[in-house]
Amino acid sequence: SLEAASIGFIIIIDRRRDKWSSVKASLTRIAGAFPGNLQLVFVLRPSRFIQRTIADIGIKLYRDDFKMKVPIIMLNSVSDLHGYIDKSQLTRELGGTLEYGHSQWIHHRTAIENFAMTVKTTAQMLQTFGTDLAETELPNDVQCTEELLSAHTDHHSKLKDELKLAVKQGATLLTCIREPVTRSANSKLSPDELENVATVERLLAQLDETEKAFDQFWTKHHLKLEQCLQLRHFEHDFREVKLALDNLMEAQAGFADIGDSVTRVEHLLREQKQLEEKGQEPLEKAQSLALHGEQLIQNNHYAVDSIRPKCVELRRICDDFTNETKKKYDILGKSLELHMQLDKASQWCEAGIYLLASQAVDKCQSQEGAETALVEIEKFLVTAKEHQLSNPKEFYNQFDMILTPEIKANAQRILQKLEDVQEMFDKRQVSLKKLAAKQTRPVQPVAPHPESSPKRASPKITRPA
Repeated sequence: SLEAASIGFIIIIDRRRDKWSSVKASLTRIAGAFPGNLQLVFVLRPSRFIQRTIADIGIKLYRDDFKMKVPIIMLNSVSDLHGYIDKSQLTRELGGTLEYGHSQWIHHRTAIENFAMTVKTTAQMLQTFGTDLAETELPNDVQCTEELLSAHTDHHSKLKDELKLAVKQGATLLTCIREPVTRSANSKLSPDELENVATVERLLAQLDETEKAFDQFWTKHHLKLEQCLQLRHFEHDFREVKLALDNLMEAQAGFADIGDSVTRVEHLLREQKQLEEKGQEPLEKAQSLALHGEQLIQNNHYAVDSIRPKCVELRRICDDFTNETKKKYDILGKSLELHMQLDKASQWCEAGIYLLASQAVDKCQSQEGAETALVEIEKFLVTAKEHQLSNPKEFYNQFDMILTPEIKANAQRILQKLEDVQEMFDKRQVSLKKLAAKQTRPVQPVAPHPESSPKRASPKITRPA
């Protein structure tokens, strides 16, 4: 630990079964390369007589050189070492009671350093990926957005796998360090092992915090990418629906004709109905897309300012088409009623002319014939009300909104004809009433005078033009 390293180190070199050359090599290496704050070096000199003699000579020769770099104490036995260091701080091979396996310590320490490097590398990978995500510009079309979302998701999955492996590595290492305690309830971890446990737990906690921070960032980024894809789909659908609606409105604007006859108006009404049926699909798509856009807004989409105007535009066009369709139906309905009335008026005029022409002059000379003709005329005149023929002023007021110059000219012609026929009936009625009235006077016998005998004047009947 840093705290222990700041106090300094004491090195014990056990060369009881070795040679002076190995002692010299160890001291040289320590003097030149030991990285810590070295306080003292104890050397258990070789136990064989010849090597001990050589060591005594060597240490005398090199003591000054070694002392300049490393303070050295030469010891003849382990009991001499116990005079300097408590047995509780020495391992069993040095006559102490400290439970310490050097190979295991090296193994654990190497594993911990490898794990620490893994944690550091993983954190750097996450940070680099997070930076890349933050600097990514959102695409402007559906395909690129889908590709970007797929690529980022795959990269995220790989990093999550790396995180899982790192966590698994740390958990395995922690289990290995705690293995003595797990194996035996009476065992206790040494201070080194406890420190190793604390180090691994700290690294695991650091890894967990890194993962949580990355997950939070990824959740926001992934949501933004998904919302971007939703927006691109919405914009693509909007362009298609808007084009269909524009074509629909253009087709509707082309229906400017209100017809010049009953047959023509009925044809226009059928065409208008076909256009309305044709427009149902794009109108339903527009309404559905507007509803989808409003749902995106309710779900806190980041592009509210872009989505809301499009929803408003879709609903406006739908309302415009519906209102314009209603106006077209109203105008065509009015036009149909107008032409039906004009046709009825024209037919009534033709029937009236035919009636007047069919009344034989000779049959009307008698009282009975005149009265019969009057009854026929009165019955026929009653049908004018049945056909709902109105006077010109009421007619123009009723249909003023659709009277084009052509229709107005035709209406004037028919109304004039109607007025003429009505006038013909009025004259015929006057004539017939006179004939009927003459027949009712008493006849006085008068002697005939050829020169003064009255000539019967045949009633003048106005022939229809």
